[in-house]
Amino acid sequence: MADTRAEIFAETYRVLAVEGQSLTIQGVRSGAVRRITNPNPETPLTAEDFPPGKLIALSDPLQKAAN
Repeated sequence: MADTRAEIFAETYRVLAVEGQSLTIQGVRSGAVRRITNPNPETPLTAEDFPPGKLIALSDPLQKAAN
């Protein structure tokens, strides 16, 4: 079953690893493992910012922020 956009952004994730420009996370509820690649090398992903075990939420870049 494929995840819908809403399901992906409704999930809370636990950081598993930071490797180069990618972040590996696992959904707390679903258990789905995802790899996120950082498209901006000027803003590196670091283990200091994303230590293993940290809980994070994803935000939809296509949604406009409320003013």
